[in-house]
Amino acid sequence: MTAAGFRAGFVTVVGRPNAGKSTLVNHLVGRKVAIVSDKPQTTRNRILAVCNRKDAQLVLFDTPGIHKPEHSMNRRMVDTAVKSIGQGDVVLWLVDVGERFGPGDRFVAETLRRAGVPVLLGLNKIDLFKDKKQLLPVIDTYRRLLDFVEVVPISARTGENVDRLADLLVSHLPEGEPLYPEDFLTDQPERFFVSEMIRERILAKTREEIPYSTGVVVESFKEDGELVRIEATIYVERENQKGILIGRGGAMLKAVGTEARREIEAFLGSKVHLGLFVKVKERWRESASVLQQMGLSGGREDE
Repeated sequence: MTAAGFRAGFVTVVGRPNAGKSTLVNHLVGRKVAIVSDKPQTTRNRILAVCNRKDAQLVLFDTPGIHKPEHSMNRRMVDTAVKSIGQGDVVLWLVDVGERFGPGDRFVAETLRRAGVPVLLGLNKIDLFKDKKQLLPVIDTYRRLLDFVEVVPISARTGENVDRLADLLVSHLPEGEPLYPEDFLTDQPERFFVSEMIRERILAKTREEIPYSTGVVVESFKEDGELVRIEATIYVERENQKGILIGRGGAMLKAVGTEARREIEAFLGSKVHLGLFVKVKERWRESASVLQQMGLSGGREDE
C-alpha cells in the first residue's frame, strides 16, 4: 500500500556532452544502467531508469548530450534528447562547472524555455573547486538564462549533495501511485546492455577518432544451458580503424572482448561466450539500417 503523500513522476536529465548525466543517473538508481566514459557523446540512446525511495519513485530519462550534430547518428541522438524534455514532469539540466559557457548552453536554455517544463539546474563536478565561492559567477551566468525552480551544486562522482538534489526533484513530482513495479529497473533489453558494455571497453581502450567511429550491434544472443553465446559486430568506417581495433596479433580485440565478457557475465549472472567481429562500413553513421539496429530510431536516411 502506498504511503500518503507518495510522489511519482518523470525526470528528464539533459545537458551538453560529458556533463556527467550517466554518472548521476547510476548514482541515483544505485546500479549501473548507463556506461560511463571521459569521452564526450558516450550516451547515444535514451535510457529509462527507475529510482525507488520510500517516499517516491523517480523515473529518470538519461539522454544523449545536446550538441551540434555532424552525422545522422548525432542528429538522432540530439532529437532523442530534445523530444524527451516534453515527456518529463521536471527537467534536470546538468552543467559541467569546469566547462566554459558557450553557444551550446544557450541552445539548451532556449530548448527548455520553449518546452515550458519546470527546470532544476544541477551544477556538476564541484569537487574540482577548492573554493566554492568560485561557483557564484557560474550560478549568476546561468540564472540569466532561465527562471530555475532550484539551483543545486553537486558532484555526481563523489555523491556530494546528490541526496539533496534527489529530495528537490521529488518535491516537484506529482503525488500518486508508483508508475512501475518495485523490481523494474529499466526499459532497455539485455541485448542493449551487452552492446553498451562492449562499447564501453572500446571507449576505455582506444584513443582519438576510434571511439566516435565505432558502433556495436549484437547479432546473436542464445542461451545454451548455463552458457550464453553472444556474437556482436563492431562497425568502423575505415580499414585503418579496423586494424587499430584488432591490434597486433589480435591483442586489442582480445583485450576488449575479455574485459567486456567479465562485465557481461556479472550482469547476466551466467557464463558467457563472446564472439566479436570487426566490420568496415563506410559512413555507417549515415546508415538507417545500422542505426535502427542500434536502437536509434529516426527518419529515413540514405544508405
